[in-house]
Amino acid sequence: KLTSLALQPVVTPELVHGRVHLKCSYSPPSSKPPLQYLVVWSHLSTPGRKEEIQSVTTPQSFSYVEVDGVNLKLGDTVFCTVTAFTRDSPEDQSLPEESKGFYAGIKFLPESLQIAEDGKEYVLTILSTVPIACPGQDDSCKITLQLSTEDLGKNSQLLGPPNIALSACQVDLLQAPCSESSCAAAAVTVTAVTDFAQDGNRVSRIQAEPVGWRDLLWRAYTPEDVKVTVRDLPTGNCYSFTDPHIITFDGWRYDNYKIGTFLLCRSVSRAFEVHVRQWDCGGHRSATACNCGVAAR
Repeated sequence: KLTSLALQPVVTPELVHGRVHLKCSYSPPSSKPPLQYLVVWSHLSTPGRKEEIQSVTTPQSFSYVEVDGVNLKLGDTVFCTVTAFTRDSPEDQSLPEESKGFYAGIKFLPESLQIAEDGKEYVLTILSTVPIACPGQDDSCKITLQLSTEDLGKNSQLLGPPNIALSACQVDLLQAPCSESSCAAAAVTVTAVTDFAQDGNRVSRIQAEPVGWRDLLWRAYTPEDVKVTVRDLPTGNCYSFTDPHIITFDGWRYDNYKIGTFLLCRSVSRAFEVHVRQWDCGGHRSATACNCGVAAR
């Protein structure tokens, strides 16, 4: 009797004659007589529900299916299930073994981000799990993705500046040998915009859209969004007002009635400082100065 044979099927991407295929590989046991294998390809049509794409019987220890954009599209999660039997007694089958799900398309790592309004840069990796084909000799082997951000929530139109900023508006995924479920990769940095507003935690999303691609496979595909949660941080303020009264970041208060150019504020960690110029505005009776100019770096 054929029982569990530990076939351990695995789905990997591969280019075959310039077209994107998925390969199901499994470990044949060293048994005689030689075995036949029934390989059933399926994908998730709705969450939790699999739909068969094709089935094939083969003596080989592998099977291919093409990502053709019709039966199997980018964005699908694909499985292969393998059952072994002997040619003499096909009714005597091993237990079917299913591969892990393989997501064919663009992935973001991490899949979601939790960041804060602290000026730090966070790296977002964008990768293709399938190889990138060259449709013609004149074309470079790459996918160009247009990146955009959108603020979510009821008051997103009223809150002013965007929540997040990206280091690039476009990235190119260049063809490379497939390794560890990545066939092409690029990276962008994501930073929370410090908006000086006490507006609570806000949620944005990053969208990627293939552009300028003639291949229907990519043209009909929109990768899933990345959700970014921005944690609000309190903002420090300092003031110089009227003749001038000064309030520092830590709430210390004093007056500066002098005339001249002064350093109002300087950061010790980055190239940022503010100068103010004060002129006499009190006349003969009182020594009063007023801010008449400001320069910020």
